[in-house]
Amino acid sequence: MKLLNTYEDREEAETAAQKITGEKRLASERDSTVVIYNLFGQPTWSNFYALGMFNLAELKQIIEARRLSQNYNQRRHQEILGTLRYVESSFEIKIPSHWL
Repeated sequence: MKLLNTYEDREEAETAAQKITGEKRLASERDSTVVIYNLFGQPTWSNFYALGMFNLAELKQIIEARRLSQNYNQRRHQEILGTLRYVESSFEIKIPSHWL
């Protein structure tokens, strides 16, 4: 398990934990008077998508438009892939080839 995201609101953290699959844990820590909630879980693309992270919903629309031979923002596609390359190396997961 790895740290997937942090939250300042307990309800938001609990809702996020319910969205992901696999092994998971929600841990809180106090920083002076602020409580932070850390969501640990399996670093998978489906979990990141469920959490609304890394513009994966937008990437899904871009990939679908490309698949249908429709116009899509190629520059934005490359920007998202740049972020995903960082995620790929940080979490040791592979970007699916059909996203490239």
